[in-house]
Amino acid sequence: MKRTSVVCFAFFSVAALSVASCSSASTDTPETTAPATSSPAGTSTSAPPSTTATPAELTPIVGSITAPPNPVPGTDGKVHLAYELDLTNFVSQPVTVQSITVSDGDTVLQNLTSDVLPEWTKVFGTTEPGTTFGPGQSGLVWIDAVVDSMDQVPDTLENRISVTLANPSPPILPASLTYSIAPVTVDKVEPVRISPPLRGERWVDGNGCCSVTAHRGAVSPLNGKLWAPERFAIDWVQLDAENRLFTGDKTSTASYPYFGDDVMAVADGRVVAVVDGLPEQTPGANPSGLSVDQYGGNHVVQDIGNGHYAFYAHLQTGSTSRVKVGDELKTGDVLGLLGNSGNTDSPHLHFHVMDGIDPLVSNGLPFEFESFDTTGKFASSDAVDRLLDVSAPAQLEPGVTTEARTNEMPMFMDVVSFPS
Repeated sequence: MKRTSVVCFAFFSVAALSVASCSSASTDTPETTAPATSSPAGTSTSAPPSTTATPAELTPIVGSITAPPNPVPGTDGKVHLAYELDLTNFVSQPVTVQSITVSDGDTVLQNLTSDVLPEWTKVFGTTEPGTTFGPGQSGLVWIDAVVDSMDQVPDTLENRISVTLANPSPPILPASLTYSIAPVTVDKVEPVRISPPLRGERWVDGNGCCSVTAHRGAVSPLNGKLWAPERFAIDWVQLDAENRLFTGDKTSTASYPYFGDDVMAVADGRVVAVVDGLPEQTPGANPSGLSVDQYGGNHVVQDIGNGHYAFYAHLQTGSTSRVKVGDELKTGDVLGLLGNSGNTDSPHLHFHVMDGIDPLVSNGLPFEFESFDTTGKFASSDAVDRLLDVSAPAQLEPGVTTEARTNEMPMFMDVVSFPS
């Protein structure tokens, strides 16, 4: 007679993590094989379902993604898949993330090693860059996986994370582990194709896709959830003929020649939100004392169809009064003037496309401009930051020639010209 006992066991790591499991174990009786069954002549039987399971492994850091990535072609000749990994340390000891690799099968699309990972990571509750997650601590890792063409965009992506533990307890919690985390299904909906919101030459893509700029880093906890509305947002400023941002007193909006330029609808669509009456800020410094709903300054939100909403922000005081909620705009209609209202340190147009009406409680979506020229590129992100320091020509990469672009997204630090 076969005697079977149910054995329950528990183990405790030095991190005070407990895991309980139950399994059946046999004693005294050797393992037996169930007899084969027969079927009537002329019929077939299918194989029994597989009982093979992935071996259980303790994974101290678990994760999810904030939103599935949408592919978008950029001016760098790559197709970008931008998303965020939301990580949480579930053990009561520090865990350090050493690397994250994003792959399509055997093809590595991004490899964040320990020397660059801090630039792409934010551990919540900390002020300094780092990749060590304390007990129960969460954070984000910004991902920018790239392929060479839209034909190469995969259906799914694998994220593999390598971590080390401060107080290992082998074999349950070894000193280092590498495992898959938060599998990603790619949303292959094509980016919305739009016209530029501005006219003229030497417009600078500040804070655009796809490194961790102030825009990509603006993932906010609102209404009980994390939102990334500025994932593909661009701050547009314009250089003069000598590649300067301003001349004269940098604290005066009059020193910025593009202040007051027309801002135009990027597509046909209905106006769904308008804010006006907020004052112009003093250039050269970040304002203080703003409420959350004042960050966009005077702005317009336009429904451009298929779940896409265009957001035009920091517009000049009084300029958005020319439109009202319910107005049907045509591509190229002027909806306001470039200003310096809201959370801004210099005149610029903040533009992004999102999946909801609220500029904050939404997720940013990629977009392509139908036609524009790339005419230059900044030498570094520091060179972009220095634009506001002194009235001096921008430091641009040498030898960049003008190139016509169609159906692409400008990249951070691009200098572009839009049709007049």
